[in-house]
Amino acid sequence: MSRPEPSSAQLDQLAARARLAKRLGLDTEFVGEGRYRTLLCLIQLVVEDADGLDVLVIDTLEDGLDLGPLAAVLADPEITIVVHAGRQDVALLRRCAQTEVNSIFDTQVAAGFAGLSAQAGYDTLLRELLDVRVQKSASYTRWDRRPLNVEQLAYAREDVLHLLEMAVELERRLNASGRLEWALEECRYLEQASDVRDADQLFARLPRINSASPSQRAIAYELVVYREQVAEQQNRPAATVLSDMAIVELAKRAPRTSEQLEQIRGVNPGSLRRRGVDLLAVIADGARRSAIATEERQHDPSSPIDAPQIALAEALVRARALEAGLAYELVAARADLAAIVASVRLGKPDPTVRTLGGWRRELVGDELLATLRGERSLSVGPGGRLDIGPATVTG
Repeated sequence: MSRPEPSSAQLDQLAARARLAKRLGLDTEFVGEGRYRTLLCLIQLVVEDADGLDVLVIDTLEDGLDLGPLAAVLADPEITIVVHAGRQDVALLRRCAQTEVNSIFDTQVAAGFAGLSAQAGYDTLLRELLDVRVQKSASYTRWDRRPLNVEQLAYAREDVLHLLEMAVELERRLNASGRLEWALEECRYLEQASDVRDADQLFARLPRINSASPSQRAIAYELVVYREQVAEQQNRPAATVLSDMAIVELAKRAPRTSEQLEQIRGVNPGSLRRRGVDLLAVIADGARRSAIATEERQHDPSSPIDAPQIALAEALVRARALEAGLAYELVAARADLAAIVASVRLGKPDPTVRTLGGWRRELVGDELLATLRGERSLSVGPGGRLDIGPATVTG
């Protein structure tokens, strides 16, 4: 076989079966190198019902392909969409199929709630959960070239062949531990995954942009918008048009002539030849636009006395995650704990961090806050468990 199956009629049939089965597994193959936006090359779908298990590989580069039937299934909240490490898959499908993706069950996320690594790869989970071993020989190949070879298509099919079975096993384990709802809550964050490049976000992430003056920041913003427009028109990585460092340097020095422009470090000669006149015009436009003030700090200042408390907080979180059979990475990041410690020290309201929301607060968040506020004491109990009790009052 050198090409995916004919897709239109089979896609209609598979979509109908997914509606009855209330479950659809999917994966994608794509190429991101050398492009402005990642190119979706294949969609692999798997469905299982009374008629058995079927895998369909869809060539998304096929002319005239109608993804409407698939889009309707993805958006249906009554149909569980099973993926593995599916953030990129969801982002691609939301853009390319122009649809929402609801009711996601991500097996990598679920694994973290089942006592396995929250970063486990698909082949690793297959071995640990189902004792299945797969060959990953074609994962990094040119999925944008046609025709595809037999090895590529075999790999694409195998990538979803056991996906539904793995999801069932994870659900069984999560139901047994009472953690299924927690896992589903975490999976809901994937519904908003996007690969859209937002100019405001790109501007905010520029290096040292907060040290620039408001007028320099205005120029930098115009350069970001210009870079994204050129990169999209030419379908090339944005950094090859103008790097982040070059944008900041151009904004700070604001050259007005070609000679001044040539002195800017980080702007390659090719860009100067092709876009020198445009760059000067964009810089001039930025200089005329309203200045952009530096945003106020969004986090509380740290203090040297926070370090022991952050270490204490991490120990408590790790202990509770271990007891619950959860991967620690799912519960907290050091930045979250630092924000919590600083807010308690300063007597401020609870910060908006994931450790203090939803299931995480139930697991350890409230306990952590009480400990940091001196309302609880921590000790090592029988079996090495960290015990939390009322604070001891000393006279």
